[in-house]
Amino acid sequence: MNTATNNKIERSPVVVVMGHIDHGKSTLLDFIRKSNIVAKEAGGITQHLSAYEIAHPNEKGAIKRITFLDTPGHEAFSAMRERGAQAADIAILVVSAEDSVKPQTLEAWKTIAASGIAPIVAINKIDRPGANVEKTKNDLTENGIYLEGYGGDIPFVPISAKEGTGISELLDVILLVAEMKEFTGNPTIPATGAVIEAHLDVKRGVSASLLIKDGILKSGMYVVADDAIASTRILEDFMGHPIKEATFSSPVRITGFSKLPQIGSPFVAFTTKKEAEQYAVEHLQNNSAVLQNIPVVFDAKKRIPVIIKTDVMGTSEAIKKEIAKIENDSIGYKIIGQGVGAISEGDLKLASSDKESVVVGFNVKIDSSARDINESLGVNIQTFDVIYKLIDYMKELAETRRPRHEVPETTGSAKILKYFSATKEKQVVGGKVITGTVAVGNTVRIIRRENEIGTGKIIELQIGKIKSKEVAEGNECGVMVETKTELAPGDIIESFIMVTK
Repeated sequence: MNTATNNKIERSPVVVVMGHIDHGKSTLLDFIRKSNIVAKEAGGITQHLSAYEIAHPNEKGAIKRITFLDTPGHEAFSAMRERGAQAADIAILVVSAEDSVKPQTLEAWKTIAASGIAPIVAINKIDRPGANVEKTKNDLTENGIYLEGYGGDIPFVPISAKEGTGISELLDVILLVAEMKEFTGNPTIPATGAVIEAHLDVKRGVSASLLIKDGILKSGMYVVADDAIASTRILEDFMGHPIKEATFSSPVRITGFSKLPQIGSPFVAFTTKKEAEQYAVEHLQNNSAVLQNIPVVFDAKKRIPVIIKTDVMGTSEAIKKEIAKIENDSIGYKIIGQGVGAISEGDLKLASSDKESVVVGFNVKIDSSARDINESLGVNIQTFDVIYKLIDYMKELAETRRPRHEVPETTGSAKILKYFSATKEKQVVGGKVITGTVAVGNTVRIIRRENEIGTGKIIELQIGKIKSKEVAEGNECGVMVETKTELAPGDIIESFIMVTK
């Protein structure tokens, strides 16, 4: 009964970085990554995942690993912050010493506090002339974020992400917190964790980046995220290097999922395909009502930042209610500012922190100073004197910016009955179309014993030695396929096209 407990060993911490926009989250992550990861190949890091590992010595000189979730710029991060916090052990709240506490600082703090993970505050931009570390500490305290020495026990480190000042000390604190929290994992059980990224590549198929939180993942196992299944035949580390196994706190990429897994979904590893399929079926049965509402690619909702300025406050509230009605599963609006009176320079500076922002005014003008500064800022400003025209514009903008996703749509499949010849990467086989149609130019998946083993492209089709552009279900044909995968009788070639939805 105590086997699992006895097998637990120290696990490296997983860290997520959060905070107000433009307070230096991305700069901090970039500095840590570039300073602590040495690329082994020419060209540097070209395909790193949305998470990466670094090595840093602790206070005793022992080299320890730290995993960072590199997701602030991710298109799905507006809804991933909560999921990121759940996947992480430690959260770094980045606060600018120049701007101090901002609305998104408090929003990020609520997420951290609700998740129950260990917080560390990084007071950034101490190199700036307007930096005021003491004021920032006091402002944090006034907002219920109690630092060490200021009525609480939250560790903090003054840093400059741009210059690198204090970064080594910040990493020291992360390792110290990890040591105090005693994060552990069991390397003898099948891996579990979370999906942090999903991607569809026409050539390679569906791949996903996973963060292992416990257990071990080996080549030859099967992974299930919701009802998406993949074998670990193509298993890579965060640098894109092929590996045979990985264990807890490691980010990995797996290629060959049966469908795009949902970002933030938990995953479970199994030693056999039968167990994996049974788990996926049970998940569908237990969660069918929820799964029907899950978008194909991401459940993360894109939000357009908006500032509302009106002549009276009542109108602002009415506009907010109408904007809320526009929201759907894939897009919505996030009100980052509102007020009564003319559109000001301050409104435009706030909006300029995100190029997606829009400022809408109702029965108000634009200050001359705001108009002048906007020649360089380029903020999208729209003013109206008829409310339904304002709402119509917001609807059109939401539809224009609604995320589009390319998804594979199967058009047909054929079973290979006979192998004829091969010239370089072009192979000639005989087969029968068993579903739909296959056509010249189609990209195909190559399926062997229910597993995808490669991809290719149909170069030529013949029916009775007569060339044909396409072959319909039920017909036998000769097929020339361009592929690096060696074809064999019994293989299924499944044609598909990419459809934007």
